[in-house]
Amino acid sequence: MSNLVTPINSTKADVPVYMQVISKYNVSAEKQHEEMLEIEEAKKNPAKFEALYVRYHEQIFRYVYQRMDDKDEAKDVTQQIFLKAITNLKNYEYKGVPFASWLYRIAKSETMEAHRQNQKTRAVNIDDTHIADVMGELGEKEIDKVELYGDKLADAIAELEDDDLQLIEMRFFEKRSFKEIGEILEITENYAKVRTYRVIDKLKLKLPLTHNKSAR
Repeated sequence: MSNLVTPINSTKADVPVYMQVISKYNVSAEKQHEEMLEIEEAKKNPAKFEALYVRYHEQIFRYVYQRMDDKDEAKDVTQQIFLKAITNLKNYEYKGVPFASWLYRIAKSETMEAHRQNQKTRAVNIDDTHIADVMGELGEKEIDKVELYGDKLADAIAELEDDDLQLIEMRFFEKRSFKEIGEILEITENYAKVRTYRVIDKLKLKLPLTHNKSAR
């Protein structure tokens, strides 16, 4: 499968993104408890699933669309995701992470299946904030280094295998915790962390960074 890198210029202030560590996907324990009550109601009455659908439809669509380059197809895949979710809701079990993690696991599977069936070009949408965040993890936090190596890093990310790419997307683009990444990928929290930093090591080898040169 070929890659399509879509750079998106950031509109955020010039605060380094690697300093912004709060995930927009975090859900408080209280909210998770309230949501579990909604899920139990939806298991008994499928009509009650509408509240969950409304809450998560937009972010699931954005997840799919970010990985495709066809809006109509992304809409179709999103609908399939929620159809599978409501069909299999009876099998859902709470594991200490938000309900959204379960939805994203389905989304990951359905998106990859759509790529396989349609042999579509894989879209990798990367903006300046994503690049700054990954560069910070690579040990290069100076703005001039981000500007110097940003394009090379974007290309290196786009060339990653699917399994490696999704780790970078979830951890650094979507700011997910390792616990949630593990839940989505059905692996342990620790293994999610280990795998992510293995990918970071791969990216380091692809870039002529200062610490790479000094290590030789």
